[in-house]
Amino acid sequence: MEIGWPDVLVSTVLILVAVVLSLWKGLGAERSILWSAFRAAVQLLVVGLLFRLIFESASAMTGAWVWVVGMVIVSVEVVKRRAPRIPMVRAGAYAALAGALAVCLGIVFGLDVFDLEPVTFVVVAGITLGNTMPSAVLAMDVAAKAFTDNPGRIEGALALGMDSVAVNRIIAPEAVRAALIPQIERTKVVGLIALPGAMTGMLLAGADAFSAVLVQLVIMYLILGAVAIAVVTVVALVGVRAFTADGRLEEWVRTQSR
Repeated sequence: MEIGWPDVLVSTVLILVAVVLSLWKGLGAERSILWSAFRAAVQLLVVGLLFRLIFESASAMTGAWVWVVGMVIVSVEVVKRRAPRIPMVRAGAYAALAGALAVCLGIVFGLDVFDLEPVTFVVVAGITLGNTMPSAVLAMDVAAKAFTDNPGRIEGALALGMDSVAVNRIIAPEAVRAALIPQIERTKVVGLIALPGAMTGMLLAGADAFSAVLVQLVIMYLILGAVAIAVVTVVALVGVRAFTADGRLEEWVRTQSR
């Protein structure tokens, strides 16, 4: 299937419809819609040009590694912005995202599920991080709120003899479940409500339907596993950073609860 600029322009019709509806109803969303569409176009065009330079160069694999490291750094900074007051949150975010990504890449390429090529390396890393980062952000938010919304109850439990480990055993499971719900629900309905990106792309490119399904299954399982690893790591990090060495609530919990 060949897609050209006229086809891209045709696809903007729905964007224009949304803008007209926003103007008609006085919603004030037209500027955000247009800006997001313009920004997405610029970002994708820049990425396309960079990919062409990377993948057609003699050092394509090195370029792919640099690109993936850059994606990890950006993802970590996004997670960090959600909880800037938590001590050493950046280090924890690196452990969660880079750790989950390393496990996925190790499985996919170490066990020869996919051939280790620059394009495949970047695509798998991008799909994994793109799905893991939002879940890590949600986990950070949910876990932090579990502490900042209940400082009195937590201190009461500590006063009754519970230690930080026992408190975390109560808070962590609920935070993990809440952060995993979106990805679990997406996994449950895959193929019934939505056709995922990798499978859709292969089908549009003319690949065999069953081959597309198998590739999507691999990607889907990797994403679910990576999300689970990242969420558990983030929740554990917040739980550790919520208490001082002598078992008292950290100041950031008290400050954000006010």
